[in-house]
Amino acid sequence: MPKGLTRNSSPIQVSANIVESAANTFTTQEIDLTLNALDQEVFVVTQVNIDLSPPTMQDYASRSSVICTLSSTSRTSVGSIADSNVIAQSRKDIQVIASIVQPPTVPPVQNFGVAVFDREDPLFAAMDEDYIGIIATSNCHLNITGSGNDDPMGASVRVYGYRAKMDAAGYAALVQSQVLSA
Repeated sequence: MPKGLTRNSSPIQVSANIVESAANTFTTQEIDLTLNALDQEVFVVTQVNIDLSPPTMQDYASRSSVICTLSSTSRTSVGSIADSNVIAQSRKDIQVIASIVQPPTVPPVQNFGVAVFDREDPLFAAMDEDYIGIIATSNCHLNITGSGNDDPMGASVRVYGYRAKMDAAGYAALVQSQVLSA
């Protein structure tokens, strides 16, 4: 357990889901963690699981994707784990490649190749770490956007963690950091 942090709950699971407001449109949803700011309560994230809708497979040479992130503050784009307020990210891509093979004496034949890419970071805290992230604001945000899809994409998330109380200096610094990272 990090210094200045006192665990004050048993393990908690928070679940939510989200669907794009329209196909290929950034959408965000707030997840209420009901933290007590007067007691300098934070949510310590130990594991995240994000389950995404499969992207639409298009014909011919195309690419479609869906990406979802869990962030500690609201965002205006889906972001990535390179952003300081993004705790976890999941992405699915489908790449369709079509080619026409036309030997001189044979009618044209169309060949398709499909590649599926699936990525989720991080799933759980590393063995030498206590947590993935700490949320000091009273909520976190689920963000999603698709690209090249016919229908709105969706995701479900389960966040594992526990409530803890921070010392005053640490709490003030963490709240300030998270609010400024928005």
